[in-house]
Amino acid sequence: MNNLKAYVAEFIGTLVLVVFGCGTAATIGTSSEAGTGYLLTALAFGLVIVAMAYSVGNISGCHVNPAVSLAMTVAGRMDIVDFAGYVVAQFLGATVGAGILVAIVGTDSGLAANSLYNGSILASFLIELILTFVFVLAVLGVTSRSEFSAVAGLVIGLSLTLVHIFGIAYTGTSVNPARSFGPALFAGGDALKALPCFMIAPLLGGALAGVCWLFLDDER
Repeated sequence: MNNLKAYVAEFIGTLVLVVFGCGTAATIGTSSEAGTGYLLTALAFGLVIVAMAYSVGNISGCHVNPAVSLAMTVAGRMDIVDFAGYVVAQFLGATVGAGILVAIVGTDSGLAANSLYNGSILASFLIELILTFVFVLAVLGVTSRSEFSAVAGLVIGLSLTLVHIFGIAYTGTSVNPARSFGPALFAGGDALKALPCFMIAPLLGGALAGVCWLFLDDER
């Protein structure tokens, strides 16, 4: 039952991330003019994580991201069965969340689906790899000590905001295969063609962060 509750929490958290994060981007855009749309979208993604961390975080850890769950597995904090359960719940949550967005804003908005930077798979892959590595390493670090628990949600949310501030102009910032999957599934076209990049790069970035943390953590 506890595992089931964790999976439901991950489903809810990822659904909310897509609805509010991608929904903000789809509604107000990501224009860099005066920085408003750009910054509001970055803040929306970060604030969703803060909200979910302090609501469902005590149930599932609030990964809401397969790359985070993979890093936790690599770092020895999660077994393979729970990893599979989390990932299924996250993808289902993202898909339902994207479906809700379609009902609200329609597919003409693009649903904040990620896109390749200048059409380059290599550049986009590298950007997403770096962004995910930085974000997931922050997650691993702040969740590694019980004394950090009171501020963990805030730190993780701000870290996600940070990588969005940098990455939106290039790829729209994924760092989350589930977040990319849901919108791309409904948007179709180029978004669906680019999806493999935004599935594989974040997972590799998360795995590398997990390996790096195994080396850095001196309390293991």
